[in-house]
Amino acid sequence: MTDNSKGLSYQQAGVDIDAGNALVERIKPAAKATDRPGTMSGLGGFGALFDLRAAGYDDPILVAATDGVGTKLRIAIDTGNVSTVGIDLVAMCVNDLVCQGAEPLFFLDYFATGKLAVDEAAQVIEGIAEGCRQAGCALIGGETAEMPGMYEGKDFDLAGFAVGAMERGQALPRDVAEGDILLGLASNGVHSNGYSLVRRIVELSGLGWDDANPFGAGTLGAALLAPTRIYVRATLAAIRAGGVHALAHITGGGLSENLPRVLPAGLGAAIDLSAWALPPVFRWLAARGGIESAEMLRTFNAGIGMVLAVAPDRAEVLADLLAEQGEQVIRLGEVVAGEGVTYRGTLK
Repeated sequence: MTDNSKGLSYQQAGVDIDAGNALVERIKPAAKATDRPGTMSGLGGFGALFDLRAAGYDDPILVAATDGVGTKLRIAIDTGNVSTVGIDLVAMCVNDLVCQGAEPLFFLDYFATGKLAVDEAAQVIEGIAEGCRQAGCALIGGETAEMPGMYEGKDFDLAGFAVGAMERGQALPRDVAEGDILLGLASNGVHSNGYSLVRRIVELSGLGWDDANPFGAGTLGAALLAPTRIYVRATLAAIRAGGVHALAHITGGGLSENLPRVLPAGLGAAIDLSAWALPPVFRWLAARGGIESAEMLRTFNAGIGMVLAVAPDRAEVLADLLAEQGEQVIRLGEVVAGEGVTYRGTLK
């Protein structure tokens, strides 16, 4: 029998406050390293402060985005490789912000688990800090929730919240016109969408996460955990250079459903599928799953993580600028009269 003569404690109920405090102390240096102009307070308070004027804005419009990592987390948890899912979390939010024309300013995270393992949680949050560093935004707060009975074993969940700003009148999309050139930026792989289908294909293949990667080096699990590419710095540079009319983050729904979101009524996109080669991970998924091209293009990014619609007379200059920023740039096609996305050529 349990001796309750001194009463129960929160720790006996499964929540370790000391572990939570230890985690905060562990991650403070990583969060501090993301400070940027405008940051006023860091971790530890009841709220975080940010000074828009100190960030350089005169008449700002705030833009907010929230997202998660989806079932990619299942692979991270099962393999124990949790160090990069934080980058995914940041990427999924800040890549959306920049599509509105906004500069990401700060980020907050929510980490929930059944029993807090400080080392593992620190790896996750240090990954979030790395994503913030890549995006140029500050990690100024978050919440760690230890909830016994809600999550089993090492399971955890993540959510992210990003806030950005732009000067009034600078929102995207704007001025999109027939004849605009579509520039695609290459992805790092599957990114953070379609993993329920990915996991199903891997299950049917009979392979495990620790098995050799059938389409490249290393293990299959490590290959599928390649972090989502963060396009913020490159695309902001392009926006500031002039001539960018719209950006589309190619997430769930692929090219087929995300491009129309940034095109005005009466305009569509014509894409040349022969303009780029399908990356090996997608060729393997398509072959093992027997996935048709139309399904690939509406489920996965198929190798294109971001698309810019740009003025025709600025396309070459902007493509060069983006390449100088480290992006692989593919001229995909153009904006045309019509609706939706039409494809020519073959995805291969």
